[in-house]
Amino acid sequence: MSNKNNKPIYVTSPSLPPLKEFITYLEQIWESKWITNDGSFHQKFEKKLAEFLGVKYISLFTNGTLALITALQELKITGEVITTPYSFVASTHALWWNGIKPVFADIEPEYCTIDPERIEAAITAKTTAIVPVHVYGNPCNVEKIQDIADKYGLKVIYDAAPAFGVEKNGNSILNYGDLSVLSFHATKTFNTIEGGAVICLDEKTKKRIDYLKNFGFADETTVVAPGINAKMNELQAAYGLLQLKMFDEQIAKRKIVDDTYRESLKDVAGIRLLQINVRVKHNYSYFPILVDQEKYGLSRDDLYQELKKHNIFGRRYYYPLISNFSAYKGLDSAKSENLPIANRISEQVICLPIYPDIDKNDIFRSIDVITAKK
Repeated sequence: MSNKNNKPIYVTSPSLPPLKEFITYLEQIWESKWITNDGSFHQKFEKKLAEFLGVKYISLFTNGTLALITALQELKITGEVITTPYSFVASTHALWWNGIKPVFADIEPEYCTIDPERIEAAITAKTTAIVPVHVYGNPCNVEKIQDIADKYGLKVIYDAAPAFGVEKNGNSILNYGDLSVLSFHATKTFNTIEGGAVICLDEKTKKRIDYLKNFGFADETTVVAPGINAKMNELQAAYGLLQLKMFDEQIAKRKIVDDTYRESLKDVAGIRLLQINVRVKHNYSYFPILVDQEKYGLSRDDLYQELKKHNIFGRRYYYPLISNFSAYKGLDSAKSENLPIANRISEQVICLPIYPDIDKNDIFRSIDVITAKK
């Protein structure tokens, strides 16, 4: 199966809609000259997206970071918020931009999501909310997190950036918590080049979110809150409509890649694969492996460099931990002794290339490098 072709293989590659179909939509936008501010494509995309995802209300944003910042504003979150250090840094940056102190809680080792027991241990009189992340699209323990939130009167905002289309027990993972936030960045399983959304459970909350993302305007002359400019434009919305048509096919292709890696790497000593939760409908957004240096014979970074020598560019998602960045490492909760599992996994992880159109021979190029140490 090996392919000696040494072309670069990157950790992801964006799925694009058919150009001819997109041009047809662009011609309609050019004809109308309505390119932003809740145009017809925006309205249609928002409706179709809610139906597709199985959620009641969704507000489109120009990117996921602004969506998360706005979600925190909508719920008027202040004080301290418990979150995970094992995520993309935007999860915590959004707290900082709202003047909120992040408090890091360790993760559980099975799926790399925040550990509910560590959440409860981190609660103080200043805690107002929890911002968990569905890491790699693996759902957090939403039931236990909600129990904790109810017990202490806390809000829950899920960073669901990697979890587009994910379901648990037949229900969209986006329906848990007070709000959920999506990213449609080019690297995600579903992309609008840049983009994002906030999912909420009632019409009144959606209306307030829509005000906040448009400078706080309720009508032409009324500003009801100090909002921001975070609207999705018509080009992104049109692109997204086309992407929805492709999504199920793209996920089926991703599953084939996932299955191939799992079958080929399952018996490699020192390489651990995150298990598939049978109650979850996955989106196969990432394929992380964890490298145990003692058992495998190479460190994670040694293998990472070996892959690069073969022009294979995996990513160490998530390394460094957010808690180890200079902006946050001074926090008490960022101390390594408080985050032993997150620190260990961060030093072990490599995400292998996975995307719908990856060539099968390119999958085996990665496998061959890893199994050469078998």
